[in-house]
Amino acid sequence: MSQPLSLCVYCGSRDGSSAAFAAAATAVGTEIGRRGWRLVYGGGRAGLMGRVADAALAAGSRVVGVIPRTLMEREVGHTGLSELHVVETMHERKRMMAERCDAFIALPGGIGTFEELFEVWTWRQLGYHDKPIGLLNTEGYYDSLLGFLGQTVAGGFVSEPQRQLLQVATAPAALLDAIDRLVPGATEPDDYRRI
Repeated sequence: MSQPLSLCVYCGSRDGSSAAFAAAATAVGTEIGRRGWRLVYGGGRAGLMGRVADAALAAGSRVVGVIPRTLMEREVGHTGLSELHVVETMHERKRMMAERCDAFIALPGGIGTFEELFEVWTWRQLGYHDKPIGLLNTEGYYDSLLGFLGQTVAGGFVSEPQRQLLQVATAPAALLDAIDRLVPGATEPDDYRRI
């Protein structure tokens, strides 16, 4: 790609129960930096969010965080980023993150991660954007979800092409490779796409 890809990462604000989750978040951040990409994420310093940001920064990546004021005031915002945008609402946060990226991936996380993943997947299916979406299935964390998604296809509520919009991998580099192949062209750092 002629310009650095800007990747939005959704993940937990906790580390989770397995050391593999933290290791995967660090590996994703490191891989983003190694590729010369930019990280866009929720602006937190705790859990997997902090790990992916710190690793990307350490690997030389530009890191853009977007966090609601209420969370910043609870002192969970990461103050060492290349850019930190403090916004008023979660809707504003999600919109700004989506505008500033070329693709999305989700790592292990909780209900916030699920909601963000399904929202951008819905937007993609409705034609509001054409950006790739990926899921990092570390240690089988998303196995049950993937099984259920198969059930939604079998039940006639999701088509197989809709299901195939979600790229799935177990290794960070493999997932980023799949995303890279699907992005038609990245933007200049200050020329953000609109969703």
